[in-house]
Amino acid sequence: LVTGTTIVLLGLCAFAGLLTRRHSFFADLVFFALAAIGLAATAGENEGTSEAFAVVIGLITWLVVLRVLTEPVLRPKVPDASRRAFLVRVGAVGVGAVAIAVIGQVAGGSRRAVEQARRLLRLPITRGAQPAGADVGVSGIASWRTSASEFYKVGVEIVPPAIRPSEWTLRIHGMVDHELTLTYADLVARKFTEDWVTICCVSNEVGGNLIGNAFWSGPLIRDVLAEVGIHPDADAVKQTSSDGWTCGTPVEALLDPQRNAMLAVAMNGEPLPVEHGFPVRMIVPGLYGYVSATKWLVDLEVTQFSQFQAYWTQNGWSEKGPVKTESRIDVPRDGAGTKTGRVRVGGVAWSQHTGIEKVEYQVDGGSWQLAELGKVPSVDTWVQWAGTVDVDKGDHKLAVRATDKTGYTQTPVRRDVVPNGATGWHTIDFHSS
Repeated sequence: LVTGTTIVLLGLCAFAGLLTRRHSFFADLVFFALAAIGLAATAGENEGTSEAFAVVIGLITWLVVLRVLTEPVLRPKVPDASRRAFLVRVGAVGVGAVAIAVIGQVAGGSRRAVEQARRLLRLPITRGAQPAGADVGVSGIASWRTSASEFYKVGVEIVPPAIRPSEWTLRIHGMVDHELTLTYADLVARKFTEDWVTICCVSNEVGGNLIGNAFWSGPLIRDVLAEVGIHPDADAVKQTSSDGWTCGTPVEALLDPQRNAMLAVAMNGEPLPVEHGFPVRMIVPGLYGYVSATKWLVDLEVTQFSQFQAYWTQNGWSEKGPVKTESRIDVPRDGAGTKTGRVRVGGVAWSQHTGIEKVEYQVDGGSWQLAELGKVPSVDTWVQWAGTVDVDKGDHKLAVRATDKTGYTQTPVRRDVVPNGATGWHTIDFHSS
């Protein structure tokens, strides 16, 4: 997004520069149009005032720099002198840009301060031992434990919020007996739970990689909600991030004693990375992230679904988002080449908070074969699967489907991710030689 936007802006600015040959007014129109788009984009944002101010400053900068650079060329008195003047001004603008970049880095010290505070934290957490047998031993399958660097990231901000633990608070209010505000120190002083949980994005297409499995640590949200006393008519908890993003989570999922929904402060034995929600995020097994996994969590309002619309539900997505039973082929990759004869295949399957009963794979429309499954600690994580196929020279098609512990087998019908998650068998093509 940033790269594409930069390229488009460079092109438009070059076009504006060319227009100044006719009249600077035409170039000004280009810049005013860009500013109008920017102002429209900031409308309704939580930080809309500061962002609109930045757009106005950008507009003024464009107009001033354009005139500074073009004046010696458009009104030359001595050709060589005008060229020298142009180069001098280009150099001055370049130095100014570098200075502004340095100032920006200094101003960005808050992010560095947050990172330093994060590194200094000492939390009562462990890294979590991967269960024996979770890995089926087929090279190329996604690691059963997803590292923070490989874990998918989906957000509505280009730059993630930077919040110092000392500045963070969580307000719990709404349909409760009494409100409660927790500081970070209050939260980490509570009893922690630690659990392997796979979470995935509702935007994950069939065969997609917007999914990951990690070892999460933090207090159980049901213990916190029990303290504030929830009104019996409440059926939702509206979660709000510090960046203004919201989601609605069923109360029953957060109170479920068989589901370790938590206020996660750590991931794989380390404090949450900033891009994954530091200092605190929500983890709820069995629900898509758009209705549960709020990063940079700062507010919980106990309420009813009929009383609000969250960020994505107001854009046409379903109010509730239980994870669908899905499976994926990791080996071989789509379009890959393999040897003839016996070929190992494999991937992952998931049905969080329901569990995978079996996985089957099929080559070239033949009979379904039962896959080997890795061992998992609970129904809240994905499972690796593997198998062996015998293939002759030529092109082949491999398909996979999973059956969860309720007996439901994935439908072959392909549906888009909107409004509550994709469906369909993942299939790939490969060539043997």
